[in-house]
Amino acid sequence: MNNVKTFVLMAGLMGLFLLAGQLLGGAGGLLFALVLGGAVNFFMYFFSDRLVLRMYRAQLVTEAEAPELYRMVNRLRQRAGLPMPKIAIAPHAQPNAFATGRNPEHAVVAVTSGILKAMPAEELEGVIAHELAHVKNRDMLTSTIAAGMAGAISNLPYLLLFGGGDDDGGHPMAQLALALLGPIGAMLIQFAISRQREFEADRVGAEIAGRPLPLARALTRLDTMAHQIPMQVAPAAAPLAQVNPLAAYGGGIGRLFSTHPPTAERVARLEAMAAGR
Repeated sequence: MNNVKTFVLMAGLMGLFLLAGQLLGGAGGLLFALVLGGAVNFFMYFFSDRLVLRMYRAQLVTEAEAPELYRMVNRLRQRAGLPMPKIAIAPHAQPNAFATGRNPEHAVVAVTSGILKAMPAEELEGVIAHELAHVKNRDMLTSTIAAGMAGAISNLPYLLLFGGGDDDGGHPMAQLALALLGPIGAMLIQFAISRQREFEADRVGAEIAGRPLPLARALTRLDTMAHQIPMQVAPAAAPLAQVNPLAAYGGGIGRLFSTHPPTAERVARLEAMAAGR
């Protein structure tokens, strides 16, 4: 069901993008949107991992530099039936983790230095399993493409001013409404995609680890510490983290504008999974 919802949301995001091009610039705008959408997806496919690592200031590490972490990732990726991903550490005190890369063969699993200090081993195992679930589900590419498309929709009206559309192809009122509401709609769809992928990664991650409850405890710990220890990272990279790293700055804006599901709901699902429900 999570996968079906993601497909519908991605289709809606692409439809909104093409509609924006049509209404803002007529046939020329539609063609421009198609070309721009293809360019965004091409860039995100090949360069999303480097972009995300740069946003988090994460550095790749070798087995010699992080032997315990390497062994944990290696053991869990074998359970998941995945190739060995690259491993990176981001220099942030806030405990968190993320995965990036266009496919399992080019994946990177990254953790913050803070999580290595604050997280018990069995909970860290749950965190790593969650990130490997993202790799297995190819969620990293889905999330980065969604972010890229949402950003393109936000900038499409300005790009069309430089010759991307027809002079007589647009509808003035629709143009105005779309210029104002299109970016908000794109952002809502992007965040909804992110929430669905987190639920699915929790489920698959618990299966990889073999125990749902350590991941449930880890999520509670991560959420609490995200509110206590700020992290400076680009908002576009926030949906990729295991819990929202900008939680300390983002309260009170409503669930629809959240990049992650409520931690309490994620924990409740994992507890139900552990109980066999």
